[in-house]
Amino acid sequence: MNYEDALNFIHGSKKFGSKLGLDNISKLLELLENPQDSLDIIHIAGTNGKGSTASYIMNILKEEGYRAGFFTSPYLETFTERIRINNNQIQEHRLCQITKLVKEKVEYMLNHGYNHPTEFEIVTAIGFKYFEEENVDFVVLEVGLGGRFDATNVVNKTLASVITSISYDHVDILGDNLSQIAREKAGIIKEDGLVFSYPQETEAKESIVEVVKNKKAEYFDFSCEDVNIIESTKCGSKFDFKTKEFEYADLHINLLGEHQIYNAALSVMVMETLRQKGLIKLSKEAIINGINNTSWNGRLEQISEKPDFIIDGAHNLNAAIELRKTIINLFSDKRLVLGIGMLKDKDVDGCIDLLVPLADEIVVTEAPLLPRAMKAEDLADKIIKYNKETHIEKDIEKAVKKALEVANEDDLIIFSGSLYIIGDVRRIVKDNK
Repeated sequence: MNYEDALNFIHGSKKFGSKLGLDNISKLLELLENPQDSLDIIHIAGTNGKGSTASYIMNILKEEGYRAGFFTSPYLETFTERIRINNNQIQEHRLCQITKLVKEKVEYMLNHGYNHPTEFEIVTAIGFKYFEEENVDFVVLEVGLGGRFDATNVVNKTLASVITSISYDHVDILGDNLSQIAREKAGIIKEDGLVFSYPQETEAKESIVEVVKNKKAEYFDFSCEDVNIIESTKCGSKFDFKTKEFEYADLHINLLGEHQIYNAALSVMVMETLRQKGLIKLSKEAIINGINNTSWNGRLEQISEKPDFIIDGAHNLNAAIELRKTIINLFSDKRLVLGIGMLKDKDVDGCIDLLVPLADEIVVTEAPLLPRAMKAEDLADKIIKYNKETHIEKDIEKAVKKALEVANEDDLIIFSGSLYIIGDVRRIVKDNK
């Protein structure tokens, strides 16, 4: 099996849909001798901030000298981004070896009357097997969708269950109110486990705490008042973080946006608590340096200058609110050219109501070959009421060129609306530097 064969097998499983439930993944992992059982896992669920929080934690472990497995989704440019050890993506030949093994187990399942695993179940199995074979020290594991019935929740034990910001997304699957959504996310909480939460809306927090009590788990959170923001600029942020149990002063992060300060604080709380409980040998210096050295592609990431060119994967209402805040707080002095493409099953109207009024000129595009993608013309029809100069470029490369064409050197270009858009934007801009 070569790399192309491996990807064809993995992506070919997309036709089997996205099924919540643990029966299939449990059987597949059983046939692989349950590699997940040998791993020390920090499990992360939430609506927004999962990836950056996972990256902060992975970088803290890396700073201490650990080999940390890192499982995340989706990818921006290359599939191997999804499975890493520290910041090193799985090598293509290793992906081929393990995918071949997983394919053999899938064929066994089909021959014995089991359902074909979904694409995400297959990728999850590949990740667990790779981390087991590589004998990593820890695994930072990001949930794909929800929590309770997500394939990653096949794990029976974890070092920590981490719940990031909860807001409305995938309401057709997870529920149409914050209580229901939070309950699904809190499904990753383990009996007698440790649970760490981002500052949540009251409705969401109450649901999480209820699950914590039912599981006899130990709960940790913090309030926004525990964080003192010293400065937040185009180059990053500095802040102090103080709780009853610990204090960190003058912390620095490179990621943009106020929400990233709270994601960093959550990561510090997780790792400091695990350190205090003796579950991880860790220095305070590793925690400080880990969050300072964290970058996270596609989240308010500046990819070029003159004009400033930023990509951000904001695709739901809460993420759009944070992007809007950042534009107002850090870039209000700049003329904004907004590139946007979205999926039909997102809160399209809510997101454009937040972002479009800030723009001076708009380039509308769409994700290629994706049935869920909103047609550029349909998205432009929703934007027309704002009376903005709007250009329709269905092809993403042409959309990038159009944005650069209409922007002046001192302007700001932001492409947002979907991770399926900004990965291509990132590649196109890098290739043309």
